[in-house]
Amino acid sequence: MRHDLLSLELFVAVAECGNVTRAAGRKHLAVSAVSKRIAELEDLTGSPLLVRQARGVRLTAAGQSLLHHARDVLRAVHGLEEELGRYASGMKGHVRLHAIASALTQWLPGELQSFLRDHPDVQVSLEERTGKAVLRAVADGSADIGIVAGAGQGSGLAVFPYRRDRLHLGVPAGHPLARRKRVAFAEALGHAFVGPLAESSLLVLMQDAARAAGRPLRQQIQVSSFDVMCRMVETGLGVTLLPADVLAPYARDGRLRTVAVTDAWAERRLSIVAREREALSHVTRALVAHLQAPATDVG
Repeated sequence: MRHDLLSLELFVAVAECGNVTRAAGRKHLAVSAVSKRIAELEDLTGSPLLVRQARGVRLTAAGQSLLHHARDVLRAVHGLEEELGRYASGMKGHVRLHAIASALTQWLPGELQSFLRDHPDVQVSLEERTGKAVLRAVADGSADIGIVAGAGQGSGLAVFPYRRDRLHLGVPAGHPLARRKRVAFAEALGHAFVGPLAESSLLVLMQDAARAAGRPLRQQIQVSSFDVMCRMVETGLGVTLLPADVLAPYARDGRLRTVAVTDAWAERRLSIVAREREALSHVTRALVAHLQAPATDVG
């Protein structure tokens, strides 16, 4: 079965618009031309792809399946064109990396600096995402590799060990917990938290721990930035849970206090995930190896 790219693009446009006329307008083509392409696709598949209705169309089961694969094909082709364009301009490789904030804050800046120093013709597109969003991006091909907290088990992705970190509480100076060196997370649940946004791997971890302790997690303030979280703690708005290395500069300046969390889950494993280990480009493989090379236990 052979499909041309224009027909697939037009089919996706019709599916997204829910209307052949609007799709034709989006693509600056005559309605008859779009209808002809859709009919040809239906002939090729041997199944109706659309159910025509008074005010538009809806996809059949076959149409839903084609839409899923058509998007994958078009994304791959557009990625190929973009990548080849970069090669034409002198670039020797391109890696799309999505990572959680913990990796971005603690290790990636230095690791990418040294990698790019040795590979000056490589481009790395780096984006910060929550753990779930990283897994989705790698699974759907939006990212080549990702960095998440946890072992990445159950994701269906290839997993490479990356780093470890340890979570500590950050508390305001003068807080009841400020004189403690260690504390169980359940004890901290009696205090208000300054925490991360929904879908953050940190928030999921905190919520799971609170449920296990049978106590509510009072998160009065949610922010996306580790720096802002620490600044909120400094002003006495609550306590926070962050990697020890993230809290360390604020503790050295005396702006907050750090308290070790004794729970076993407070020591985290971070992992690199990829869609298919064998499908990684040689440049992506080189970056994965570089990221793994200095991996040591921290915190």
